[in-house]
Amino acid sequence: MQTRLLWLFIAFLGSSLLYDANAQHHQWISLFDGKTLKGWRTYQNRPSGSWSVSNGALYCKANKEGNQQHADLMTEGEFENYEFSIDWKIAPKANSGIIYMVNEKYGASYESGPEYQLIDDAGYPEKIEDYQKTGANYAMDAPVVDATRPAGEWNHTRIIVNKGHVAHWLNGKKVVEYELWSDSWKAHKAAGKWKDKEGYGMSKMGHIALQDHGGEAWFKNIKIRKL
Repeated sequence: MQTRLLWLFIAFLGSSLLYDANAQHHQWISLFDGKTLKGWRTYQNRPSGSWSVSNGALYCKANKEGNQQHADLMTEGEFENYEFSIDWKIAPKANSGIIYMVNEKYGASYESGPEYQLIDDAGYPEKIEDYQKTGANYAMDAPVVDATRPAGEWNHTRIIVNKGHVAHWLNGKKVVEYELWSDSWKAHKAAGKWKDKEGYGMSKMGHIALQDHGGEAWFKNIKIRKL
């Protein structure tokens, strides 16, 4: 009887430790402290005068004069298989994006990793295609539903990357889903904007970048958890 109880205790202890390990594995990690740029730097450490912290949010200043040094802001760390969560808003007529699986081998961050598009769908001054609308996998997959809130209002985004499976969520709705490196993905890439960008989307681990496209944008409540 005592031997059986001992084995039951060992089994319970083992399952508890496994549960604790799994819970820790999936714990949310904050990527922005709401006060400083700690944990962030510009793409390829380029000079930039556009990024600051304002009212608890990462703020990208508009380049109204056209002479401002600017660069995308990215995480210092690299990630593989994760759920990324962020709140954001953009000014009217503005354009931005969240680029993931980023490396620094190319002239721009979006040449290395897919981009979750952020744009004023209704007010952008130029004609935009469906694959350029908010929530799209830019120049690859258009959003299947319009879940945007008007420019100037906060939106909530989740990006899930897990062993090649990717999902874009916007304000509680799944707007894009695709499989990296699948035959259909390769065919889509070869037929479109990225056909001459051999390294586009090929990294399995990378930084996450916030795009400076010259318009005002704000980002807060930025966090990630490993899958």
